[in-house]
Amino acid sequence: MKLEGVLPFARTLLRSFCSQGDIAIDATCGNGNDTLYLSKLVGKDGQVFAFDIQERAIEKSKLRLTENQADDNVTFFHASHDEMIKQLPEFAIGKASAAIFNLGYLPGSDKSITTKGSSTIDAIKQLLHILKPEGIIILVIYHGHEEGKREKDLVLDFVKNLDQKKAHVLQYDFINQKNDPPFVVAIEKRG
Repeated sequence: MKLEGVLPFARTLLRSFCSQGDIAIDATCGNGNDTLYLSKLVGKDGQVFAFDIQERAIEKSKLRLTENQADDNVTFFHASHDEMIKQLPEFAIGKASAAIFNLGYLPGSDKSITTKGSSTIDAIKQLLHILKPEGIIILVIYHGHEEGKREKDLVLDFVKNLDQKKAHVLQYDFINQKNDPPFVVAIEKRG
C-alpha cells in the first residue's frame, strides 16, 4: 500500500509542524511512543510536555525515553489532558507548535480507563489557546469500544463546528475497512 496508514500519517503531520527548539505536547502519553518521537523532533533545545492520568503510562513512557537517551527535554504531568492550561508553565502558552492525542485506553491495561469526549473537547479548547498560530492538534481516534464510539461522536460533532476562520479541520481515514479502524482528525490553528 502506498497510502500512508493512520499512524504514519500522524507522524508526517508532526514532522511538518515541529522543528528543533519547538514546544510540543503529548496529551495522552500512553506507552511513550509519541513522546519519544516528539522529543527527537524538537531536539535538545525544544521541550515536550506529556500528560496521562495513569501512573503506569508515565512510568512506561519514562522508561522508553531513558532507553533511547531522549529524556532531557520531556516534562511529565500525572494529570488529565483537560488540565493542561493549569499545568503548563506560562512560557508555553501561545507557543506550542503541536499536540497529539491517542484516544481510547492504554494498550495492555485496564480497558475501563479510557479517554472521554467531554475532557478531550475541553483539552482541544485549551489547546486552541496554547498553540501558536499555524500550530496543529492531532487526534488519533480509536473507537472500537463503546466509550470510544461515544467519544468519537462528541469530538467529531465539536470539531465540525469549529469556526473555519479560526481553524482548519481535516479527517483522514480508510472508509472501507472493517472493525472500526482508527482515524486521524487534525486541527490547524489559523494565524
